[in-house]
Amino acid sequence: MKFKKDIAIMIYGRLNSKRCPKKMIKKFCNSSLLEICIKKLLNSKIIPNSNIYCGVYEKPLINLIKKYPINIFKRSKTSAMSEGKPVSSYYEFWDKIPQKYVIFINACCPLISKKTIENFYKSYLKTKSNGLLSVIKKKNYIWSLKSKLLTEKPIKNSTMNTKFLKGYYETAHVLQAGKLSDIGKNVWMGSYRKKNDPELKEIPEEETFDIDYEWQFKVAEKLYSRK
Repeated sequence: MKFKKDIAIMIYGRLNSKRCPKKMIKKFCNSSLLEICIKKLLNSKIIPNSNIYCGVYEKPLINLIKKYPINIFKRSKTSAMSEGKPVSSYYEFWDKIPQKYVIFINACCPLISKKTIENFYKSYLKTKSNGLLSVIKKKNYIWSLKSKLLTEKPIKNSTMNTKFLKGYYETAHVLQAGKLSDIGKNVWMGSYRKKNDPELKEIPEEETFDIDYEWQFKVAEKLYSRK
């Protein structure tokens, strides 16, 4: 069991995306990906505004966030240019904010609903695990690069009909949570060696569309506009 005061909500943003430049502040349905994410959190009745942070480096991002009643964590240039390794350098706030835990939300997934965010938040409050990872349930046949079947085998005397599969979980890169002191040890969410380390939280697949490329930006904008 965790307490609300001990959980930070962190949005990371930067402008140097090579595949979709400046996507965080680029016009998206008369707003921006970053602002859409911030507003969802601010509209929540269970997430304290005082625990919401946005980690940014570039001035245009800092100036945008100043319009909202949330905390700004000023990232270093090293963190903003990093690809996430080592963990403690990328998530450099781990020993610089007062909370014990952090929930990351990916602002590049604009279809994620406030309800799903809140359900994830409530699950993290209740779990005994230090880490919580959002996942989606999939049913398919997956092979390794060495052509080894990694998932269930097709049922004997049947076609490869996926409705007969029990399925598996795939990472949804939208909500993740971990303990700040673990980040200092270059551990993010868990060991990945035993059950519930990290714990898994299933979320709706239709809310996990992640924007990495220009074509995904355009598709996401059309999907979002239909909501």
